[in-house]
Formats: sequence, C-alpha cells, structure tokens
Amino acid sequence: MEMVFVYTTFPDMETAKGIVRELLHRKLIACANLREHESIYTWKGEIREEREVGAILKTAVEKWKALKESLRELHPYEVPLILRIDVDRVNSEYAKWLEEVLS
Repeated sequence: MEMVFVYTTFPDMETAKGIVRELLHRKLIACANLREHESIYTWKGEIREEREVGAILKTAVEKWKALKESLRELHPYEVPLILRIDVDRVNSEYAKWLEEVLS
C-alpha cells in the first residue's frame, strides 16, 4: 500500500478533532497529528495573524481523491489547504498497520 500524507489547517482544535473523527469513521485516514500554531497570511488584501491547528493526515494513495472530496465537504474554510505529500519510504510495520486500519 502506497502511503501519503495530507496536510490541512483548521480554525481551532474542536473543529479539527470533529473532522478528523469523521474521516476516521469513513476509513479515509488511519490517523492524524494535530498541532496548534500561529499563522500569518494574506486574506482579501489584508495581512492577518491567527491561531490555527495544522493537521497531518496519514492515508493510502488510493484514498486521496475521496479524502480530498470529504475535506472540501466538511471544511469550514472558504479556501481550505488540501496538500498531498507523497511518502517515499515508510517502515514495513507501519505500512502494514496502515493497510489493516484502512481496509
């Protein structure tokens, strides 16, 4: 099973956890790492600074399209980041676990 990471951000931890739980329930991801951080970005011509939650979602490449569509459906942002990161190598024990969880 070919593994990918999907990176996205959420406005707060409660939203992140709710959406991650739904993605787990749909078997679109095996797990997620959530981390609060400060974001500085331009939105509609203004520089903004806000707290966000970054999420690294771990899944299989064959789940990518369905995961992307689910994130678009569930995400509260008008323009969400949905970034796929291809994983070159992963240890076999983790790959086996990922396959079991997503099957």
